[in-house]
Amino acid sequence: MSNRPLGVRLAALSVGQVISWGILYYALIVAAPAISHETGWSVATVTLCFSGGLIVSAIAGIVVGRWLDDRGPRLIMTIGAIVGTLGLVIVSAAPNLVVFTLGWVVCGLAQSAVLYQAAFTVIARRHGDSRRGAMTILTLAGGLASTVFAPIVAGLLGVLDWRATFLILAGVLLVLTLPLHWFFLERIWDPLPAAHEGEAVHKIGALIRTRRFWMLEVSMVTLAAALFSVTLAIIPLYMEKGLTYELAAWALGLLGAGQVIGRLLYVAVPHGTAPWFPLAVTSTLAVLLLGLMGALPGPPWLLIAVGATAGAVRGAQTLVQGSAVADRWGTRNYGTINGVFAAPITAVTALGPALGPIIAVAVGGYSAMALFMAGLAAVAVITARFS
Repeated sequence: MSNRPLGVRLAALSVGQVISWGILYYALIVAAPAISHETGWSVATVTLCFSGGLIVSAIAGIVVGRWLDDRGPRLIMTIGAIVGTLGLVIVSAAPNLVVFTLGWVVCGLAQSAVLYQAAFTVIARRHGDSRRGAMTILTLAGGLASTVFAPIVAGLLGVLDWRATFLILAGVLLVLTLPLHWFFLERIWDPLPAAHEGEAVHKIGALIRTRRFWMLEVSMVTLAAALFSVTLAIIPLYMEKGLTYELAAWALGLLGAGQVIGRLLYVAVPHGTAPWFPLAVTSTLAVLLLGLMGALPGPPWLLIAVGATAGAVRGAQTLVQGSAVADRWGTRNYGTINGVFAAPITAVTALGPALGPIIAVAVGGYSAMALFMAGLAAVAVITARFS
């Protein structure tokens, strides 16, 4: 294992999350209107291409989780940084939608190796029973990704076209994250100790057939679908309500800052609370906030405040999801179990950027879409109790 101090390794992993999320995820959310304007492709089409890459990430995450359990993070996460750079170069040079989609598929392979699911596995293995604080620090950092990169990407798009913007971002990803992963992450894991008396060693095949697993899955899938489809569509949603593009982009950035608050609030939940309780509370708040985002006509400051609060709920949801497997079934084989558990959630989240615009077209606008997704989040309120 790496001989770097534990805090240094956690800091490197956290900084890597800020950069990776900002470039491999939020950059496209901010740039989609500009890409649509310059190419003639619809925003829904652009985001659907992006979602295709995220679905690839969900599938690849199962393999990555098993790799991380068995071999350690340094090689796979370093390769992820290189592959992500390649994907962004392909995106920036894409002459048509086929190549544009291919670029995001390549980026999806990188996302499976460098974003939260991989990082959570590293935290669970490295920190064990003290994982909750480490996961919070990691996601507090990751929550700043949109706050940092939404204004940066918007600023670059103000002086460059979208192709040059993504080429610059590709270079930033490579130069900053590759050394963080190679020099600060563990090359291999120390062997796990034998399971002590009373510690369950779960067989994934048997576990995924249990009612508890499926109730947890349904809760997380519906909650993630609702939160991501609305919050990632905050720019067109708020422009529909009269905000300028620049102000709506800042609303997205402040939504990211709200995630930090949500994760701090999650830490305040007593450790002895039943595992289903944080999920139920998060789902209830999602119903309320998404409903307000859809129903309120203004003023801009109130819309931005509600969006930031919805960001806090999404921030808490990330930690609820990240700790769900360990809280219920322990940290042994976390990467393998969490890879299977997270795949449907990641796939649905992948559709979030495209799902919002598609449903908005179907129901007659982004405000109606937000109200519809608030209703979907209510499903998670019901099923959470059985998880």
